[in-house]
Amino acid sequence: MQNKIIFFLLFPLLFCSAGSLQFHSIEEFKESFDISQNKKAFIEEYIKDINYLDSEVNSIVSLYDTAEIYKSYVYSRNKEWQGIPILIKDNIDSLGLANTAGSLSMLDNFPRRDANLVTKLKKSGFLVIGKTNLSEWANFRGRNSVSGWSSYGGQTRNPYNLDYNPCGSSSGSAAAVALGLVPVSIGTETNGSITCPASINGVVGIKPTVGLVSRHGIIPISSTQDTAGPMARNVYDAAVVLKTISGKDPKDKATSKIPSNFDFSGLVNLNSNFLKGKRIGLILPSNEDLEITFTLTNKAKEVLLRAGAEIVPITLEPLPNNFWSSALFILEHEFFIGLNDYLRKSKSSMKNMQSIVDFNNANKKETMSFYGQEYFLSSIAAGPGKKMGDENTDQIYQDALEIVEFSRSYLDKILIENKLDAIVGLTRNTAWKIDYQNGDNFENGWGNGALSAISGYPHITIPLALVDGFPTGLSFMGTAWDEVNLINLAYSFEQKNNFFPKPTISKN
Repeated sequence: MQNKIIFFLLFPLLFCSAGSLQFHSIEEFKESFDISQNKKAFIEEYIKDINYLDSEVNSIVSLYDTAEIYKSYVYSRNKEWQGIPILIKDNIDSLGLANTAGSLSMLDNFPRRDANLVTKLKKSGFLVIGKTNLSEWANFRGRNSVSGWSSYGGQTRNPYNLDYNPCGSSSGSAAAVALGLVPVSIGTETNGSITCPASINGVVGIKPTVGLVSRHGIIPISSTQDTAGPMARNVYDAAVVLKTISGKDPKDKATSKIPSNFDFSGLVNLNSNFLKGKRIGLILPSNEDLEITFTLTNKAKEVLLRAGAEIVPITLEPLPNNFWSSALFILEHEFFIGLNDYLRKSKSSMKNMQSIVDFNNANKKETMSFYGQEYFLSSIAAGPGKKMGDENTDQIYQDALEIVEFSRSYLDKILIENKLDAIVGLTRNTAWKIDYQNGDNFENGWGNGALSAISGYPHITIPLALVDGFPTGLSFMGTAWDEVNLINLAYSFEQKNNFFPKPTISKN
């Protein structure tokens, strides 16, 4: 490694080592790429080095070969973001790479075409260099799962401490950005799968309004809640990617709801003083919460006030008794419909959900060594036209959808009655140890964002502070299609807070 560094010092215009590209922004990476005289050699060295840097964290599951990446670079000439590498989660269709959702059952699932968002990235010049590991089936296979683990990709680890969890399901997408392998990545979220790993890995994560980004070509869980979104080291870079992948797509009817006056250019036209004079509803900890939640909330309050915002303290009321059971049933019912539809149209030998259940049963040692597939089984039982006791699953589903409207009304009521520009609160507790015996541990933790996920409303998290060496994030939440406002608020906070954490794990 020392010889490599000396080599690059002698020939700075030929290449740039990935080590020196770690933690670069989009613009910084582009500058380094642009001054290199041998673009093909630059790409070869870059891919070699990120493989080396990722050897312990294990955020990447598959990469295109360097010849293919270079070809993509050449084809994207004169595009705005030519040469900027991006990694996408391994549940998104990208030609030439298997789309596995982390499952050994899906190794033959080579897509016929790119997902809509991948097409948009390529048209803007981004280099889709490969795919990131995820919690298998986006953490919706079985109970007691460990976030960041999949039977295909193994365990993604937290770059701040390899014994700790990166959160899921977009674990690899967040860890890769945190580790500085790429400036930006794509994750997907149904309920916390962008915002939790972003917070725990100390990066920016944007979960947009459902429908702002097409889901076409993404292995689904929920048509009501699923969305893709960007992760980055800073708000501007995340906003650049969101602008790139947003827009209407006839293959995803949810995108038809994008307002005709939606300000796409406003997503990247950011104002560092945007918080001045804004009314921010700050979620206060309850009396039973840990002392650290009060410390973190007070830090957020101090930065908001310094930025000129007006603080409106708010507390969240208890949710209805049937809220979480209804939310789960929506996912189960829609997962059965969506996954079967995806598989039926795919090239995978798995043509329905039952075939995956059968595969897992036949390969228990590799696929279910420490947790099962309870959500697959309950999703099959919750499918359309079935009976659950004396009730029809279609009626149960319609009744369950009431909590979606409840979630939207709940958030809108807080915003309107308090005349707020946004709701702000702590995103998620810091990382926990990887535990294959008991699965993920959320005890004694905190978190906000479930209402945004279930309502389909936008949610942005940015790094707030370190707690015992681990990063944790702050959430900005609002109503539907409010991304321009929320991104500007988050950007303004980011500029005042000036906190861009980096893991200290060394590969020397």
